Amino acid sequence: MSPTFTYSDLLPLGKDETKYRSLGKDGVSTVVLGDRTFLQVTPEAITKLTETALHDISHYLRPAHLTQLASILDDPESSPNDRFVALDLLKNANIAAGGILPMCQDTGTAIVMGKKGQHVLTQSKDEVAISQGIYDAYTRLNLRYSQMAPINMWEEQNTGNNLPAQVEIYADSDHPDEYSFLFIAKGGGSANKSFLYQETKATLNPKTFYTWLEEKLRSLGTSACPP
Repeated sequence: MSPTFTYSDLLPLGKDETKYRSLGKDGVSTVVLGDRTFLQVTPEAITKLTETALHDISHYLRPAHLTQLASILDDPESSPNDRFVALDLLKNANIAAGGILPMCQDTGTAIVMGKKGQHVLTQSKDEVAISQGIYDAYTRLNLRYSQMAPINMWEEQNTGNNLPAQVEIYADSDHPDEYSFLFIAKGGGSANKSFLYQETKATLNPKTFYTWLEEKLRSLGTSACPP
């Protein structure tokens, strides 16, 4: 007997309770074609959104995250080390919020995931507009260039603008009138220290997994990016 067909997103998300701010309506409009209304987004609007997003994720933490850090200071069960680390993170967040120095020196690879509804119209290749925004952010702000381009088999050179970026755009039938983006600055240091391990069932079980994990973590040590 064949199993019943069911479908689920590979990584389903919960309810988004993030508080967003508006960047205005420049470059965003609607147009009626036949019996449908479509959302039009210009390349300039996508570029501005991308540049702003990379600035914000480099300089700001969400209020909910800051509240969690502050609660550690008031928690009677927090150790002196817990409070020390939380206070240092809050101090760092305060400095970064000035918009001059980023939250972390390793501002990393720019990763952008877009989910584009079927009623959203754009005028050109969206990856180009996104890459322009990344270029603008990294060349105008105090963000370190992390991307290396291969010259030949043995040599590489910094691109000087943090491009190329990882840009992925998906069709979104669940929200036909929306174009949503997720922006990530992936630390270059941690990316250079990433490994892929393929293990058997003898290793991947509750009894042996932690021993295996501790061994791998100790072999890495402190050689990845400091934060």
